[in-house]
Amino acid sequence: MNLLVLDRLDSAQQSALADLIARCEEADEHPALSEDLRDPAGRIDLIHHGARAVLAVQGESAEPGEPGEPGQGELAGCATLTPGADGLTSLHLAIDPAHRGGDLRTTLIAKALAHTSAPVRLWIMLASRDDDEAVAPLGFQPERDLLQMRVPLPLAADIVAATRPVETRSFVVGQDDEMWLSVNNRAFAGHPEQGNWTLEKLRSREQLEWFDPHGFLLAPDPNAEGRGLIGSCWTKVHRHHTPILGEIYVISVDPARHGEGWGRALTVAGLQWLSGQGLSVGMLYTDASNTTAVALYRSLGFTVDHIDRSYLRSAG
Repeated sequence: MNLLVLDRLDSAQQSALADLIARCEEADEHPALSEDLRDPAGRIDLIHHGARAVLAVQGESAEPGEPGEPGQGELAGCATLTPGADGLTSLHLAIDPAHRGGDLRTTLIAKALAHTSAPVRLWIMLASRDDDEAVAPLGFQPERDLLQMRVPLPLAADIVAATRPVETRSFVVGQDDEMWLSVNNRAFAGHPEQGNWTLEKLRSREQLEWFDPHGFLLAPDPNAEGRGLIGSCWTKVHRHHTPILGEIYVISVDPARHGEGWGRALTVAGLQWLSGQGLSVGMLYTDASNTTAVALYRSLGFTVDHIDRSYLRSAG
């Protein structure tokens, strides 16, 4: 197995990585790499994020190429190292289903660790106790459990009836960006994924193929004369998943309005919008440690589908 360490990908490598990700996501029914690494065209964008990739290539050549191209190797796996604002470097893996079960994951992690002296946060999707034991010898200890929870749609009538009503409107690109950022960043101050959104990050999401402003619901504050929000519920439809999943992608409530039932109201509003699009399964991610949120989602009928787990390793 040949290992390439790169901070940019040429067109053949981009194509090979896209094929690898597609194979992984078809097998796992789960995203393979961080969404933050993708550019508006959906390609893995290493340069923009200061990231580095370790590609594992098997075959005649150390260079992956178009599938079936003579003399080119098959991309068996990829590890990405992405510096974070918190001083931690995130490590994500994508390994071809045909190359799992051996030592490729350990090989990729070890190679990636050799190229950073920073503390590392490793993410393993669909994690299990076996994964805990596998990465412990590399210096990683479990840090955080991210629950993927799902609920059948439409919601039961009694759940909707027990929820306070909320008036919403669709997000308007170019008009509501700054207002949404202000509320969201205050609501998620200190949160590793949802806090500190920038206008650039928001606009990059607005250019992605799944973005639909009609499913980005804003709850205007009636006392702010159109210049403020109670909160919002941003939904995302995973059309390539079977069954199609309707995600509560980002939900935020102005901290000044916490404790008034708006989080539940906006979650229900988002799920009702998704149900209105013909979807039968709602989904969201939440931290296992956020017991208040977990209890809220369970009260709406959500159950845990699986766990994505992060592991920490001190600086090497």
